[in-house]
Amino acid sequence: MLRRVLRILLILLVVPPIVSVVMGWLVAPSFLHPVRRPLTPDLVREADASFAHSRAHREDFPVNAPDGALLRGWKVRPEKPNGAWVLLFHGVADNRVGAIGQSEILLAAGYSVVMMDQRAHGESVGEMATYGWLERNDTRAVIDALVATEHPAHIFALGESMGAGIALQSAGIDPRIEAVVAEAPFASLREAAYDYAGLQEYPLLGKTLFAPGAWMMLYRGGKIAGFSAAGVSPERAVAARSFPVLVICDEKDTTLPCRHAKMIFAAARGPKSLWIVPGAFHTAAIGFAPEEFRRRVLDFFSRPGPEPVQEAR
Repeated sequence: MLRRVLRILLILLVVPPIVSVVMGWLVAPSFLHPVRRPLTPDLVREADASFAHSRAHREDFPVNAPDGALLRGWKVRPEKPNGAWVLLFHGVADNRVGAIGQSEILLAAGYSVVMMDQRAHGESVGEMATYGWLERNDTRAVIDALVATEHPAHIFALGESMGAGIALQSAGIDPRIEAVVAEAPFASLREAAYDYAGLQEYPLLGKTLFAPGAWMMLYRGGKIAGFSAAGVSPERAVAARSFPVLVICDEKDTTLPCRHAKMIFAAARGPKSLWIVPGAFHTAAIGFAPEEFRRRVLDFFSRPGPEPVQEAR
């Protein structure tokens, strides 16, 4: 009887990690090639209706990335621009129109916005998404083009999920980005892999029994893409350069739970604020608390360098 129990325990301890390693090997290519959300005529009409309501004007904004990939997006100006520009970063498997709600708030307040499709997303070229490894240099090229054509008085960034991570990593290497609003960011690619290994419901399993699968996914993905997963880390980016950050955590987020935002908040060297949105799901702060979202974002951008404060609710 004892041997049978020990055999069962051994199977339970050995089989899940082995299975997770196999799964990690198989799914590695897919996280580098997220499903594209096409920029359809209906989405463009939706965006144009939003811009018309804000009395804003858009123009195409193609930018060549350092590796030659063509990035496509829009520059959008309000009727009475205040001279500041905000770079908007959408989430994974989305496109530039995914940030339309945020653009409405900013345009109404006089901010001009840049809405790009990230590489391997929307209409932008690129063989694969690297979650900030290449995208941070893409952002630098976008800023170069913006500075050359618009001479902005200030440049800020706002992103959600993958886009939040890219925005933070971009600001970590480019001091022209003065402040960042990051909703539901990932602390690092490795930390996010634990959530995915735990099926986005059981992160503890992702860090224990299924951890070998997360490691394998990152190892193989890095080999395919030619980068180290350890180098993709918004947490390290905020520690590398001091800049103001407003980190937004959605309380009910299971995709990228609040521990990611809290890790980034703890690591940030510059002025920082953390807003935990009660009841909100992944990237849903603007839907759950639209007026407070608007107030906090505009207040943050109007005074880069807020007093360091953590707000529990």
